[in-house]
Amino acid sequence: MALEVNGQTIATTDNGYLEDVNDWNEEVAKVLAADEGIEMTQEHWDVVNYLREEHFNNAGNEPNERTILKEMGKRWGKKVSSKDMYLMFPQMPSKQGRKIAGLAQSTRKGGY
Repeated sequence: MALEVNGQTIATTDNGYLEDVNDWNEEVAKVLAADEGIEMTQEHWDVVNYLREEHFNNAGNEPNERTILKEMGKRWGKKVSSKDMYLMFPQMPSKQGRKIAGLAQSTRKGGY
């Protein structure tokens, strides 16, 4: 499979994840999000950027749902519920967020 972004062809896996994390940029993220039926808001970008930071700064760390909720609560200055996250990323924030972040498909099982 592949994406077309600004005249460039970007290779993806059969599940829609980027084959090469170096192909990622915000335009690619917007196309990935649109394919998922998600319109990106600042809160979406916060989650995506956090997942990328964790991956690149912490040896490929894949934060689970609870960790994402806690971190977004700190960043947004409010309590964030699982419902809030699933309204943003209906197919699981840690997995769908990773896809939009241009990261490999999660190898973890479960949400918490």
